[in-house]
Amino acid sequence: MKAYPIYQVDAFTDTLFGGNPAAVCPLQAWLPDHTMQQLAMENNLSETAFFVQKENVFEIRWFTPEMEIDLAGHPTLAAACVIFNVLKTAKHTIHFESKSGRLMVEKKNTLLVMNFPSRMPVKTEQIPEGLLHGFNIAPLEVWKSRDFLLIYPDENTILSLVPNFNQLNTVDTLGVIVSAEGKQSDFVSRFFVPNSVIGEDPVTGSAHATLIPYWHHKLGKNAMTAQQLSKRGGKLWCEMMHNRVSIAGKAVVYMKGEYYLPA
Repeated sequence: MKAYPIYQVDAFTDTLFGGNPAAVCPLQAWLPDHTMQQLAMENNLSETAFFVQKENVFEIRWFTPEMEIDLAGHPTLAAACVIFNVLKTAKHTIHFESKSGRLMVEKKNTLLVMNFPSRMPVKTEQIPEGLLHGFNIAPLEVWKSRDFLLIYPDENTILSLVPNFNQLNTVDTLGVIVSAEGKQSDFVSRFFVPNSVIGEDPVTGSAHATLIPYWHHKLGKNAMTAQQLSKRGGKLWCEMMHNRVSIAGKAVVYMKGEYYLPA
């Protein structure tokens, strides 16, 4: 048997047991896809990040317990936390190559600042029936990028939403974002994952690739603060940068261990 390192990191928080936990698996070379999928299922966290260093770039891939996805924020933040704070890279900026292109994470004091592609949603009138009945309160508007984005009148409404997964599970989408203007931040959100063991994701970095351009146009601001209102909660510092977005947060290493695979 061969031992491989694994870390668990709480992302978008500076407090243990807050934010969103992610598993991080550094590799010397890629494992077979089915093995990485099995590991993600075994970890049973919303996402597991795998990365391989190739000269000055880290190739990165993300797996939920069910599938590989094309873009993920909190495990990227978690991976950067491991590279900066555990592997002790001397660089101040990490370059990741992913299925969504080049991503960057810069260390600025206590913040890790991610540079992601922007995913501006499009307003849609063709709303799936399961989405209309997926929550106890109807949205004001429905938008779509990779995920559906449902807009509500205020923060209290976001906190009051109760998902009906019997309805949401009929919707063909990776995720459902619900959002409104915030009281203590520019905007707030929650994120739900139909047909998944995840249910509600605690803090979702990739959702902010959609939320930032939407609220940038709505509020007329480039720099914004955001909160995800899950039970664990998370805070993000956001900025619109032409066709890119900046998503910043903090992260804490919770656990280091090893897993064992046949040699």
